[in-house]
Amino acid sequence: MTNQELRLSVGASPAQRTWAVVVGVFIAAVAAAFVVLPLVAGGVLGRLSGPGDPFSSYEEARDVPPGMLPPALRDADGGADHAGLSPFIGLCGLPFVLLSIYLVLRVLRTAAWLEGSHVRVRGAFRTRDVDLATARFDAASLSYGEPADDFPAGRQRTPAIIATDHEDGRRVTIAVQGMGLSSLPPSELRALADAITTGRPVDGRDGDAHAVARQLRRLAEHPQLG
Repeated sequence: MTNQELRLSVGASPAQRTWAVVVGVFIAAVAAAFVVLPLVAGGVLGRLSGPGDPFSSYEEARDVPPGMLPPALRDADGGADHAGLSPFIGLCGLPFVLLSIYLVLRVLRTAAWLEGSHVRVRGAFRTRDVDLATARFDAASLSYGEPADDFPAGRQRTPAIIATDHEDGRRVTIAVQGMGLSSLPPSELRALADAITTGRPVDGRDGDAHAVARQLRRLAEHPQLG
């Protein structure tokens, strides 16, 4: 194991990032237009009714013949109420704006680095650091096998390992499969396995960690299992 910082091959490729930005910006623009349009339309309708219009509500125009009313007040079935609700209808597009921004940031920022036994994983908004040499692992979080192993024919595999800090419960997810890759390069898989087993006893509560490390080394030796 080396203390030199190693950037893991997680996250999107340049082409995937470009595509994600284009799609995300398009969705955000459409959703933003849905939010803004009712506000703009309300202002336009107000201007079309004329700056000198003496009536601001149906109560003031109750006794005026419908033909003499401005267009914004001719609908006696509650058009004013609909106009008042239109800005709130536009707010339905706001979650789509926020979601598209989050997805773009996640694609652009997702990255992971390994330095010694410490792994640093960056997400859309924050970065977490966990010491793999002392972290807790779930052996079921990663499942790889060879034809000769006692694995079911349709064995299930989760292409990530989850490490939980032993002291404060901080958790990171390390993708074993990169975007567009069948798995991480063998050198990176071995580096993760070495970081996990550094200074650990071979039995007791560290059994799950050693099981995950063995599976990572197995995948490094047989990349076709990914």
